[in-house]
Amino acid sequence: MVTRDDVANRAGISPAVVSYVVNGGPRRVAPGTRSKVLRAIEDLGYRPNGLARALRVQKTFTIGLIVPDNTNPFFAQLARAVEETAFARGYVLLLGNSGQDDKRQAAYVRTFLERKVDGLVLIADSDTGRSPLPEVTASELKGAGVPLVLLDRSPSDLWAPSVTVDNEGGAYIATRHLIEHGHREVACLAGPDDLHTARRRTRGWRRALREAGITPRPDLVARSRFRRDEGYRAVGRLLSGRPRPTALFAESDAQAIGVLRWAQENGVRVPEDLALVSFDGIEEAAYTTPPLTTVAQPIEELGRRSVELLVGPGAAGTPAPGYRPEALAVELVRRRTCGCNGGDDKGPMAAGLPGAEPARRGRRPRLDRPSGGCDAGTSPARASDVPPEAGRPRSARDNEPAAGERPPAGRPAGRPRRPNGN
Repeated sequence: MVTRDDVANRAGISPAVVSYVVNGGPRRVAPGTRSKVLRAIEDLGYRPNGLARALRVQKTFTIGLIVPDNTNPFFAQLARAVEETAFARGYVLLLGNSGQDDKRQAAYVRTFLERKVDGLVLIADSDTGRSPLPEVTASELKGAGVPLVLLDRSPSDLWAPSVTVDNEGGAYIATRHLIEHGHREVACLAGPDDLHTARRRTRGWRRALREAGITPRPDLVARSRFRRDEGYRAVGRLLSGRPRPTALFAESDAQAIGVLRWAQENGVRVPEDLALVSFDGIEEAAYTTPPLTTVAQPIEELGRRSVELLVGPGAAGTPAPGYRPEALAVELVRRRTCGCNGGDDKGPMAAGLPGAEPARRGRRPRLDRPSGGCDAGTSPARASDVPPEAGRPRSARDNEPAAGERPPAGRPAGRPRRPNGN
């Protein structure tokens, strides 16, 4: 077996210099000497002993990532984004799929701790009502001193840095976009009720309706997990009543893909009979028929920030007092399922509701708007552009208006016309 001494003899330098080159320090090596060492390593086929290196520097250069469902395209893309950043920083990513099962999630945490990972990124299978980790496992994690970062979801009982997005703001701009197309009956295909992510998106849907003078109807809300098959089944229940809604906000792209399949099988035209906007911005959304209008999350940035919080400059396992979780901006990507004509348009949203013509089945609704609306512009429509919610009173339950809350004046009048029977 080729050793470090063999490389040193071939390059004509000391074994310590070989170590500096292989480990990237701690001392600087002149470019010419470094080239000699690398050439000797290649000629001899030298492979550094990773275990010995880990024992020496007290690091394994591995990061653990636990996702709730690796069949969901969003989590698959997010895992890839985490892996890309980890690899660029010299780390190997270990991936675990909890399958939305608490016991399996806890087992992966223990397994990664046993493998001495340098950090752990957790996308919890739930973040409301119960702890995503048993108390014993949480204590083991804390006692091991392994940094933890919460990604996409931030359980309140796990005190760790977190990176999410503006879920409520994104749902608000999605629903407002449908209203600006003239729709008054906008349904919501919501996510699981045990996720703050889903609750906040539902809250954004309600807020957009109320600000347009529309009362959110409980019968226009259906819940399912963020899966294509469950979206397919849920939309069938949601659209079984009469009159049907003319538009739908789906809280994930995966659900929306299921909606498109159901619509195609049941003779429901998108967007003529049912306009559709969803949330996530997965790559697959650009290749559906018709292409899916969606609120895109900055997936690459989410992955990058999660790794930086673990191993980047100033990384720390426990947030300092006063720490505020990071909530990144999202943007509306207009394609065809909403009724817009262009493809992948990230132009600014129409300024207001006045002038919107009611949606009518059988043709695309028209919106009288200033220039830079649906068919023009490249500036991102970000949830951060939405008026802030800070200080606004709310009731204890997300689905109830706060005391004294009233829809604003200046509501657009009228409801969409439907053909006979619809």
